[in-house]
Amino acid sequence: NRMVNSDFINAFSKPFWLINTARGKSVVTQDLADALKSGKVLGAGLDVLEYEKSSFEHLFTDDAIPEAFQYLLDAQNVLLTPHIAGWTFESHEKLAQVIADKIIQLYK
Repeated sequence: NRMVNSDFINAFSKPFWLINTARGKSVVTQDLADALKSGKVLGAGLDVLEYEKSSFEHLFTDDAIPEAFQYLLDAQNVLLTPHIAGWTFESHEKLAQVIADKIIQLYK
């Protein structure tokens, strides 16, 4: 948790691109936003988010989007994807097969 923070970012001697497809809580969003603003991080590709819940529709229940997250949403050098990094043709095929097998078992 919180491995990619200001200490981690500042340990790099050159600006870099950050890609996170692992765990959302690995990246401190405020520290990433600050690093993007300063140019220490050139850009980010994020498939997972620190604020992640089970659904993007209910990500912030009080309608107050944190300032750092709003920065990521607005930034031209940030790409956000909806937790799909592991989705491949093969994984879709396997998921479809598992669902079909469960439906078949239900009606046997």
